[in-house]
Amino acid sequence: MEIEILFQHDDWLAAIKPEGLNFHSEDGEAGFVVLLEKQLGIKLWPVHRLDKQTSGILLLAKNKQSCQVLSELFAQRKVEKFYLAVCSAKMKKKQGLIKGDMTAARRGAYKLQKTQENPAITQFYSTALKPGWRLCLLKPKTGKTHQLRVALKSLSAPILGDTLYAGEKADRLYLHSFAIQFEYEDETFTLLSLPKVDDVFTVSEVLADQNWLQPWSLNWPKL
Repeated sequence: MEIEILFQHDDWLAAIKPEGLNFHSEDGEAGFVVLLEKQLGIKLWPVHRLDKQTSGILLLAKNKQSCQVLSELFAQRKVEKFYLAVCSAKMKKKQGLIKGDMTAARRGAYKLQKTQENPAITQFYSTALKPGWRLCLLKPKTGKTHQLRVALKSLSAPILGDTLYAGEKADRLYLHSFAIQFEYEDETFTLLSLPKVDDVFTVSEVLADQNWLQPWSLNWPKL
C-alpha cells in the first residue's frame, strides 16, 4: 500500500490515512504508522490519530522535539481541524454548536449528555448533497473519542456507514479529515485534502459553492 504524502517539512509531515486502515498495528497487521515508516525509511512520532474507519490528513513528527511541540499545540487547541461527513437522515438542525459531556455506552459506543462538566464541543455547517443526503463540515474544538460520530448521532443524523451509531449501511464510514491549520515556528500552515472521489464523496463542486474550500476563513457558529 502506497500512502499519499500531502506535505513534507524538515521536522514533520502530513500524510493521508486511507479508510479501513488501523492507525497502530493490530493482530499482526501493520498499521498506518508502521507502513509509512517502512515506505519512507525513517522513524516517525504520531501527534494525533484517526479511527480505523476515518480517512484523511494526519500529522506525524520526524523527531522527538517536533513531536513535543506539535503535541503541545494539539493539547492547547491551537490546531484547527476540519472534517467532512455525509448523513442520510434528516438533521434536527442544519448548523450550529453541539456541546455536552460524553459517557460510555454499550458495544464500545458513546453517548452525548446534557451536562457540561468536561464537554465535547463541535461547530458545524451542513448543506444538501443530493435528495435525502447532507454534507457536513465539522470543526471539533475538543478531541474526544468518536466525538464527531456521537455529535451527528445526537442530531438524529448519524454518519452514512456508521452502523455503531445506527447509521445507514454503506461501503465505508463517510467521515474524512479534510483540512488542518496551525502555526509552527512562526509560520502558518494550511493543509487541505479532498476525500477520494466516489459516488458519495464527489463533493468538490459543493465545497466550492459553499465557500468551504477555505474552512478556516468561515464565520463559525459561536462557542
